[in-house]
Amino acid sequence: MGSIKERAKFYLKRVKEGRLKEAWAQTKWIYGYAKRYWLAMIFYTALGLSGVVTGLFGTWVSKDVVDIITGHKTGEIIKYFTLMIGIAVVNILIGQITSYASSWISIKVGQELSSEMYEKIMETDWESLTNYHTGDLLTRWGTDTATIASGVLNFIPNLIINIFRLVSAFWMVIKNDWTFMVFALAGIPVSMILSKTLINRMQNNNKRSMAMSAKMSGFNQESFANIQTIKAFDLVRLYVANLKQLQKEYKDMKLEFQRMSIWTSVILGLVGLLVSYSSYGWGIYRVWSGAISYGSMTMFLSLSGQLTGSVNQLASMIPSAISLTISAGRLMDIVEMPREDYSKYPEAQEFLKAHRDEGLALYVRDVTYAYKNGTEVFSAASFEAKPHEIIGLVGPSGEGKTTMLRLLLALMPPKEGKIAIVANDQEEMENAPYMRQFFSYVPQGNTMLSGTIRSNLLNVKPDATDEEMIDALKRACAWEFVEKLPAKLDAEVKERGGGFSEGQGQRLAIARALLRKAPILLLDEASSALDVATERKVLKNIMQDTYPRVCIVTTHRPTVLNLCKRVYAIRNKGCEMLEQEEVDRLIKDF
Repeated sequence: MGSIKERAKFYLKRVKEGRLKEAWAQTKWIYGYAKRYWLAMIFYTALGLSGVVTGLFGTWVSKDVVDIITGHKTGEIIKYFTLMIGIAVVNILIGQITSYASSWISIKVGQELSSEMYEKIMETDWESLTNYHTGDLLTRWGTDTATIASGVLNFIPNLIINIFRLVSAFWMVIKNDWTFMVFALAGIPVSMILSKTLINRMQNNNKRSMAMSAKMSGFNQESFANIQTIKAFDLVRLYVANLKQLQKEYKDMKLEFQRMSIWTSVILGLVGLLVSYSSYGWGIYRVWSGAISYGSMTMFLSLSGQLTGSVNQLASMIPSAISLTISAGRLMDIVEMPREDYSKYPEAQEFLKAHRDEGLALYVRDVTYAYKNGTEVFSAASFEAKPHEIIGLVGPSGEGKTTMLRLLLALMPPKEGKIAIVANDQEEMENAPYMRQFFSYVPQGNTMLSGTIRSNLLNVKPDATDEEMIDALKRACAWEFVEKLPAKLDAEVKERGGGFSEGQGQRLAIARALLRKAPILLLDEASSALDVATERKVLKNIMQDTYPRVCIVTTHRPTVLNLCKRVYAIRNKGCEMLEQEEVDRLIKDF
């Protein structure tokens, strides 16, 4: 039995050490942000301390006023009333300045931290981000970032202010009548014991609450994004029932913790009442015995309340600290993931500027790639594409066509081999995230963003003229319907391309890609919603364009393959170039 106890103690110790280590790492991470705003925190702390000082001074002045009124002390009552009014006005001004400064600093810190977190999330390795649901990312970026922003500003200053209030009130009581200290501090042990009991439950509750909030956010986001599918499959009742179940789980979890908090608050409240009435009783006895004046009694009662209040305030900061570290840990999960490499972005810009007009070739050399679950997609896959060429990638669904395009876009790095962009003089740059400026991409589906047709086009080329935009729309066979719209280029595009058919959305997306005039154009089933004649016309327009563009097309429809310079079949984990006879057979069989 002894060995079992020893093992239990050992494991318990390891758990505590792990938690402490994790909390320390999270605290250091928070400090990395907090130190940027040390001037703001000093200013905020100074305002808070000045409020404490004026409050204590007001307590002392009120003592003298009471003594004057009750005849225990002679003096100029007008002078003391004037002091009391002056202190009250100063307290009001300090309170308003503190409130304004707190709002200003909170907004500033919150916006800076939010934009920085947004940038870090957006630059995080794409493959790693796919492990997180969009709703979870939104909760971490929104709720957790707001928690950190508020905590960075408030936690340390409020800790200093409350400790100062506790120490200064303690000093004033000791200096005037130490016996009141016994009553003032009587409730502190109870507060500390209850606070210690709450800590572990608070940690677990906060983690569960954050996870549940993320789950509900993800559920709502996914529901609204796919409302058409939900309606089409008559799943509205199911999704409403699922939401109610999530709400019930969230409610039960929160109420369970709330019940515990209520009992804790009741106990603290009763202890506070006991301390207060004991102080009143002792104060009355001390006045009756002539040891102190009425003014001193009122001062001690006020200071007793401040002492108890300061202790409770310090105890209430424990949940804030727990919430702060948990939010820090959730953000650390994201921002400490591998970041995409943009280190050579300026060099890539210069390379593109020097060779844009002559065109650039794309070489995939012995690329090997496997998913994180170990499934190998490519093994020593190779192909090439040169300016003014349309290259076709064909193969069954799920064989790796889209994966290859993601490799080209450096969304995922190859395990072996390399992807290079090569100029006519054989100067080359190996593909990386900073090379995405060389690509235009049209993925499957409607990828237009909410706004207008004009704003969607200007996103990729802010200085584009109306003539350039219309030319791109014509090449994509989109101007034929845009021209008929009352607002033409300023026609509204709703969320997810709403307001346009799937085929129209695809043509608008192709026009956007053409307008960018990137050396390499990737079309991933981008014309799947177009009829064969329109699809062929769009590709012919791309071929006839004088701009030296490489065009890579993935398609299930081989009817356009006779427009391709070369066709590669993705099979057997490689890219196998097809002979013309096999291409003709694919077209014929289709």
